[in-house]
This record gives sequence, structure tokens and C-alpha cells, in this order.
Amino acid sequence: MTEITPFLKELLSVSGLSGTEEPVRRLIKDAWTPLVDEVSISKLGSLHALRKGHGPEPRPRLILAAHMDAIGLMATGVVNGLIRFTEVGGVDPRVLPGQFVTVHGRRDLTGVIVKPDDRSLPPRLRDKPFDMEYLYVDTGLLPAEVAELVRVGDTISFAQPPVELTGDALAGHTLDNRASVAAVTICLQELQPVHHAWDVWAVATVQEEETLGGALTSPFAIRPQLAIAIDVTFARGPGSPESRTYPLGKGITLGFGPNVHPAIYKAFSELADRIDLPYSNEYMPRHSGTDAYGMQIVAEGIPTMVIGIPLRYMHTPVEVVSLKDIQRAGHLMAQFISALPADFVNQIRWDEAND
Repeated sequence: MTEITPFLKELLSVSGLSGTEEPVRRLIKDAWTPLVDEVSISKLGSLHALRKGHGPEPRPRLILAAHMDAIGLMATGVVNGLIRFTEVGGVDPRVLPGQFVTVHGRRDLTGVIVKPDDRSLPPRLRDKPFDMEYLYVDTGLLPAEVAELVRVGDTISFAQPPVELTGDALAGHTLDNRASVAAVTICLQELQPVHHAWDVWAVATVQEEETLGGALTSPFAIRPQLAIAIDVTFARGPGSPESRTYPLGKGITLGFGPNVHPAIYKAFSELADRIDLPYSNEYMPRHSGTDAYGMQIVAEGIPTMVIGIPLRYMHTPVEVVSLKDIQRAGHLMAQFISALPADFVNQIRWDEAND
């Protein structure tokens, strides 16, 4: 297996909240540039990396989309040197007290999220979880220094370093969705010796957690014939319902539902069976909650697939993922691209896919 852990740890060690992805984009660009023929940045900030195919021109185009933006916090004010904040991308306030963060002000500031002691809270909130409005970031600086360095709108990112757990698991913030960026990187690495027919566009999209901005604009610029969204999904954990979660470390998921073209699902599931790659079917009766939701409806419509990497403790600073599942996702995409015939799109019909 290609060693991806050091790169993934790097991805988890930089900021890049929705709308401010530039720090992580630099890392991804450096990793992808040697693996592709062209690299560019969209007007919204998504990273586009083209690996040219070897079929006759005009070649069909395929997008591999993994969003690079992260959830986090945003400063809303300063009170006596303590920073008030709101969420970016969906954060449960119950997990925040005691977390270390970096405040991206006029310079980066190390801080910790704190809460008032129970005696200073209204009686109805004592000994209970409470809303974000009662939480603050303490940087240890004097009030005048904080007022000078921090402005409303400055982002605040989680700062805990990633940790390798027993087995092949990795814990850390922002694995949603830097794990999938790592999977796309593995795919590009495996494609290096391959003469594939299609042009492959690896896209690290922006703003998935808030606006789907990258998913709605990058396909419009690239105009692919197929699009694959790679994202994390809910892994089985304490108290989680088995019907809505998937085993950690025992394979990826293949999405199936209105966001997914059934012919592409069929091609992926048959390929996974053929190469003995473990997977679960992830049924998506509504929209998938991924970039596929945006990509599918661009222009005249794009046949789309969703690949999921099971992850525990979604949208917390201690997300957990299996490194094997990341490898599996990258390998499956590379195998699919390697065998993809140039006329694949002409062979598929939505109403014939289940025949």
C-alpha cells in the first residue's frame, strides 16, 4: 500500500474552514502537482488538477471531487479579553469546552474554549450542556491585546494534533473531508503507470460544508461526462443505529439513491466484487449530503456516484477513520478509471441500469 499517513497528518495540521481554504489548498497543490499534467484554481478557490488520458481527442472527462473545507468557529465579538464565537459548518457545542483552538486573527493565537462555572449560570443551565453563546475562547492575552488582534469574522480552527490509535485508525479533527483528499491522492498515485482513456480531473472543492460552492461551479467549468463525490459517512459507534451506520475498517460504502446514477453504481459494485474489495451499500433516499448533490444538477445534468469512507464522531474534534478504508477508496477509483472505456457514457441509460 502507498504510505499516505504522513500526508494525511499534514492535512489535519493546517486550517481551511469553509470560505478560507487557502492554507490546506497549498498542501494539496504541492502533493498533486507531480502527479498530474495541469493545475489551476477556480474563481471560488477550488483546486483543479488534470491528469490527461491517452484516448483520442476529444476525450471524455471525469471529476473526482473531495471537499477540502472544514468545520470550525468564527469570532463574533470580544468581551473582557474573551472571544465569543459562532459555528461554521455545524458544530455541537457539547463537545467544545476544553478544546484547544487557533484563532486566525492579525496573527495566529493559541487558545482554549472555556465555559463559566455553574454558579454564574442561570439555574436552568446548571449541570447541563448549554448553548454556544455561553462559551468563550481564552487566549491568555490582556483585553487590550485581544481587541487589537481579533476582529469579528476571524476564523477559529481546532488545534489538536492527529493521533494514531491502536490498529490502523487515526483520530483528529477535519478528517471530514481531508480523508477523502488523501483517497484521491492515492488514486492519482496508482494511476501513474496506467494508460487510461479518460481525462481525470481531481478537484479539491471549497465550501461544501456551507454552500456547495465548489460542487456547483467546478463541474460547470470542466463539463465532465461523469462525476464521483468522495466523502466520509457515518461509522458504527457507541449507541449508533446499525441501519444508518457502517463498520469502521471493514470497507467503503457505495451510495445508491436519487443522487447516484444506477448504471455507475452497478459498474462500481461489480468492480468491487470482482477485485474482492469490501463495501457496504449506503442507501440515500434523499440527497446525499455530499458534493454529488451539487454536481448532479450542473448544466444539463451529470451522471454522479458517491463513495463513502466510514468515520466515527462526525463533526467533532476527535473524528476517527480507518486508514485501510482510505486506501480502499483510492484503489477502487483507480481501478475504475483504468478500465473505463471511452464510450462508457454512450452505453448507459438511467431507465435501463437495473435491467
